[in-house]
Amino acid sequence: MGRVFVAGDAAHQMSPFGARGGNSGVQDADNLVWKLDLVLRGLAPERLLDSYDAERIAAADANLLNTTRSTDFIAPKSAISRTFRDSVLALAETEPFARRLVNSGRLSVASCYDGSPLNGPDGFAAGECVAVRPGAAALDAPLVDGWLLGSIGERFTGAWFSLDERVPEEVARAQAALAERHLPVNQPLVVSRETVCARYGAEREPAYYLFRPDGHVAARWRRVEPPAVVAALDLAAAKS
Repeated sequence: MGRVFVAGDAAHQMSPFGARGGNSGVQDADNLVWKLDLVLRGLAPERLLDSYDAERIAAADANLLNTTRSTDFIAPKSAISRTFRDSVLALAETEPFARRLVNSGRLSVASCYDGSPLNGPDGFAAGECVAVRPGAAALDAPLVDGWLLGSIGERFTGAWFSLDERVPEEVARAQAALAERHLPVNQPLVVSRETVCARYGAEREPAYYLFRPDGHVAARWRRVEPPAVVAALDLAAAKS
């Protein structure tokens, strides 16, 4: 018997608050499908599939924690929980800070795969632009033609974010090196719109990002070195 993968409610039942059950199931499939595709096509080793467990268990734990807290707020199981809930609701009528504590279900958000074995280097300074650090899901933003997420899905994508539309030689070499690997890689993406650059920490200094087929950040750099980009691609496919 071969491997068996479970996803959605088969893997992690949770309280129905914040739309986390259905969304988590979709995220499970999104995480697994590109890995299965590469392995079945002989483009990546079978150990790539091990990262499904490593990445999605942490995501399931976070969702279970949030739905459990919502359940406890809505239907307290202890006297202290009931006192907290009743106090928050009483204060929320007049106090803005208390309204943020009303927990009727924190909406599902994309998980960040911190500590994933597929994450490559982070060339940003500590604490800089953490919303799109390696492991995080890409943030969407409008391009000149279309949207960012529509441009990076299904394949690995190298993207150069810079207000200056000119592409440095080392970035062009990195893109050419990616195209030579036996992995599905999109055409190079150059992004110069101010709104998008700001979301990716490139409003003052350019940045190069490598995205996975599921839209998560594999690695990012301020200074692009083609061998490092290729190494990050191989790591994201568990080839190194």
